[in-house]
Amino acid sequence: MIDVSGLTKLYGSRTAIEDLNFNIKSGEIVGFLGPNGAGKSTTMKILTGFMPASFGSAKIAGFDVFDQPIDVKRNVGYLPETPPVYLEMVVEDYLDFAARLHDVEKAKLKAAVSSAIERTGLSQVRKRIIGNLSKGYRQRVGIAQALVHDPKVLILDEPTVGLDPVQIIEIRELIKGLAGQHTVILSSHILPEVTATCQRIIVINKGKIVAQDTIENLTNRINRGVLFTMEVKDATSSGISALKSLSGIKTVQIEGPGKLLIELNPEQGELRDIIIEAAVREKMGVLSFGSEKLSLEEVFLQLTTQENHS
Repeated sequence: MIDVSGLTKLYGSRTAIEDLNFNIKSGEIVGFLGPNGAGKSTTMKILTGFMPASFGSAKIAGFDVFDQPIDVKRNVGYLPETPPVYLEMVVEDYLDFAARLHDVEKAKLKAAVSSAIERTGLSQVRKRIIGNLSKGYRQRVGIAQALVHDPKVLILDEPTVGLDPVQIIEIRELIKGLAGQHTVILSSHILPEVTATCQRIIVINKGKIVAQDTIENLTNRINRGVLFTMEVKDATSSGISALKSLSGIKTVQIEGPGKLLIELNPEQGELRDIIIEAAVREKMGVLSFGSEKLSLEEVFLQLTTQENHS
């Protein structure tokens, strides 16, 4: 449903995004995750036709974003980080206006507006002025305008930014309910946002994609054979130095009395026997040795702080 190849955007000498390649299947909800300034919004604006790319190609629902922009817009609903609502308008009047902009047939306008209102939980406020609504309801109106023409693809840029905890949960549930009916790409810098909502994530850092997979697979891939704990009787400085000198060891840290945290380079092979043998030679007295699981936050930190991580 979404095919991106070699997508690059230059601002003079500065590269905002570089050689992005990803595919999103029909009905998937995919999180586009990265720290602020990583290139998320630039990518969303290119995919929705609001900004040209410098190089590369992108197709949505089979239509080329650059050569067939009108067809793309008919198949895309877009919620920018700041919802494009007119605060002085009544909710249902605004959605009628948005539907007309999307070329919804006149005979289908009323049904399209009513459907968008119902799906986004706006029935109780459909006659109210948007400017008098809470931020959570304004966000719902923003999602409704993206849905009103029943697009195949929804592109949501930071859909819960600035909301309170209850509103965030409500919007997340609303987005999850769209799975299967629409293909959704959700841009966010907040890890819990994508883990609670998305089936798969694409991680971008400094304008480059550093990982894309299911959350479980990413966690397993980074955890596997990378981080270990070793308990010893005597964590001598000479022993720690000997461990640090081993090829493939990234860091050795003292986590507590006799407890060492040993991190390997991700591409390194099996080293546990070599590590234990070195500790025995140094007479450290090995008591236990085992894998250490990284939290999702630590996984995200590794992905976005290692520029060439893959």
